[in-house]
Amino acid sequence: MVSTAPDYARFCLMFLNGGTLDGVRLVSRKTIEHMTSNHVPPGYKSAYPVQRQIAWPTPSLETGQGFGLGFGVNCEPGLSPLPGSKGMYYWSGILGTYFWVDPKEQLIAILMMQATPPRFLYWYLMRHFVYQAICD
Repeated sequence: MVSTAPDYARFCLMFLNGGTLDGVRLVSRKTIEHMTSNHVPPGYKSAYPVQRQIAWPTPSLETGQGFGLGFGVNCEPGLSPLPGSKGMYYWSGILGTYFWVDPKEQLIAILMMQATPPRFLYWYLMRHFVYQAICD
């Protein structure tokens, strides 16, 4: 698949707006809620040790990360090594594209890059920088 930064921004805005974009409903509000809710069952334990889960964000309730229908979901911010509000959801592309939507902060963030590993270091830095830049 090929996309542009403006396309990604519109996609994220549609999710942030609960399924509407430019005044047009594209996806129902309840579908968005279902997609961005955690579907990892209680008591699920990742096969990976916690250290690896922290180095590579995998759905694991041990690190506060769940998984919705197409998104990682921040379930327990206090357990995650990365900043973000409860209910924030995110996804990354294979070569480095990365985005997240934080409904509580009314925030979307998009990183468009193509890089080989360790690209997740850039994702982590971006998350820290964006949340540190929020001033009320």
